[in-house]
Amino acid sequence: MRIAYHIGAHCTDEDRLIKSLLKNKGILAKEGVIVPGPSRFRSVMAEIVVKLGGGKASRETQDVLLEAITDVDDAERLVLSFDNFLGVSKRALEHGQLYHLAADKVTRLRNLFPDDPVEFFIGIRDLATFIPALFERDGNGDFRAFMQGVDPLALQWTDMIEAMREAVPDCPITVWCNEDTPLLWPEILHEVAGVDPQIRLKGGFDVLGEIMAKEGIMRLRSYLGSHPPQNEIQRRRILAAFLDKYALEEAIEEELDLPGWSLELTEELTENYDDDVLDISRLPGVTMLTT
Repeated sequence: MRIAYHIGAHCTDEDRLIKSLLKNKGILAKEGVIVPGPSRFRSVMAEIVVKLGGGKASRETQDVLLEAITDVDDAERLVLSFDNFLGVSKRALEHGQLYHLAADKVTRLRNLFPDDPVEFFIGIRDLATFIPALFERDGNGDFRAFMQGVDPLALQWTDMIEAMREAVPDCPITVWCNEDTPLLWPEILHEVAGVDPQIRLKGGFDVLGEIMAKEGIMRLRSYLGSHPPQNEIQRRRILAAFLDKYALEEAIEEELDLPGWSLELTEELTENYDDDVLDISRLPGVTMLTT
């Protein structure tokens, strides 16, 4: 069995992935893919991870875990999604690093199924909006206290991904940018589920529907029905064209009003992010999904 972990990051998914995949539970089951609901696996996995203390799970422990989270004995793929797999969001910037515990966390996850192939999936986000989103989630109104002296310009996703690769070199990692998620969503669903792109999955517009007017979604569905795209590139171009025309400005524009969070800092962080993404795409064992 192959294990697919979707590990966040925070403020990029909010359980959209697992909700979309659960819409396809029957379709995926026919392909040997099991997607347990959050209540089925999160607490029991957390308990076992703590008990193991970083060690490898025995066959007996693995059997207990699998029995708790799935009723299927012959699954070919198990998909597990939780943005706290890398730790709680309040610790995302600790010690001046992005998820400084990432290497330890993925090692522990890998050791839950030491004899099975494991892969990791993660969406990352421009720090210019990621840090404000984290603050809105955890900051309690005091931005300076929340930052704890961290220099946002010193943070890089590449460092975290490299640490993960070094910790679990046998586990491929797939990365995408949160900013591209609306256009990549169908591909992300297929990649995480590990099914052929030709298999039609429900929920392909779940993310796009949050930032596009209902009229736009209706027209898009109609257009795709009468003009089926010949390939993934063509499909993305169609989605981008409709998004350009029907995007809800209030859903895609973010107002940032934080102490010291200037336009210049935002622009510099975004420039660094572009370089960061390019560096990640060059890492061995890492696949970057792009539009």
